[in-house]
Amino acid sequence: MSPRSWRRTHLGTDSDRATFHTLHTAGLAAPALREGLTAASAERAVPHLRALLDAPALALTDTAALLAWDGVGSHHEKQVPDLVASALEQDTARVADLGCEIPGCQVRHAVATQLTVEDRVVGTLIALAPYPTGSLVRATHEVAVWVSGQLELAELDASRTRLMEAEVRALRAQISPHFIYNSLGAIASFVRTDPDRARELLLEFADFTRYSFRSHGDFTTLAEELRSVERYLMLEQARFGERLEVTLRIAPEVLPVAVPFLCVQPLVENAVRHGLEGTTSDGGDVGRLRIVARDMGQDCVIEVEDNGVGEDPDKVRRALAGDAALDSVGLGNVDARLRNAFGDDYGLVVETARGAGTKVIVRVPKFAPGVHA
Repeated sequence: MSPRSWRRTHLGTDSDRATFHTLHTAGLAAPALREGLTAASAERAVPHLRALLDAPALALTDTAALLAWDGVGSHHEKQVPDLVASALEQDTARVADLGCEIPGCQVRHAVATQLTVEDRVVGTLIALAPYPTGSLVRATHEVAVWVSGQLELAELDASRTRLMEAEVRALRAQISPHFIYNSLGAIASFVRTDPDRARELLLEFADFTRYSFRSHGDFTTLAEELRSVERYLMLEQARFGERLEVTLRIAPEVLPVAVPFLCVQPLVENAVRHGLEGTTSDGGDVGRLRIVARDMGQDCVIEVEDNGVGEDPDKVRRALAGDAALDSVGLGNVDARLRNAFGDDYGLVVETARGAGTKVIVRVPKFAPGVHA
């Protein structure tokens, strides 16, 4: 085979090249559309959508007004509201004669079709050309269907973000008033006997609450999450003293891993509140808490283990399944956010039984697309 014929075969047929060009152009429009239908996103997407249709001009609108126009014939922008109103009347493409009287204008007809998200009309796509052809009508409809799909994904992303924010707010609401009261009580007990210790604990308490109630970011680094856990445990040890033993074994290489905000701290609080308090009260046994984070190839594995009173496995299963009445410490909340962020392979694993302590295992990918601390 000659070099020239090999090169021609390697690059593909004209049809192949046209397909690659179409996919590339659609890919250029997708990021803007995944932000939802706004004037800013429409302005960035509309040139690429016009290139897809190879039309002299193209417009994107919401259900009332023009968001963006690209191409020639901008003097027809004033007719867009009427085109939108006409397109909203039926779910098939509408063809309109613009009645242009300007000689040589390439924009004399419009093909307008609806953009929908979950059966709800959110706007229109309008292709403008010298005359309407059957291929332009069909192509406009197909591009509108694709744009609607991207907008639906944007809505899904926004819904997922709102859900995660609501779940984090729910976790914040569950930060135990009992813990806050006991922490302040422990700090007060040192004010006279050890003022420096009291000051140190008060600063740790302030940093703990500042982190827990921060308002930005769905993700944080494991290092930041564990730093908050250490503050929490320092405050609890001020209360329990030698009756609470804590062991941390953290592999340095996993500290930069991005994890959902407040995904380890609730597990530690659960271990102390519901696992260890029964064993350490009234001069009882020493409560032991072990936190391990290790590198497991493509994943980071975090374990929170206590030697406390344990729990009924069926109750834990129901909490993980979403029974809010049983999920007083956020196990189901953390499990749901892990699955939403990384997929169903990354939910919580809980090993427990009455009188046998509890181990909670968290596995997160060290690198996940779109996840940044």
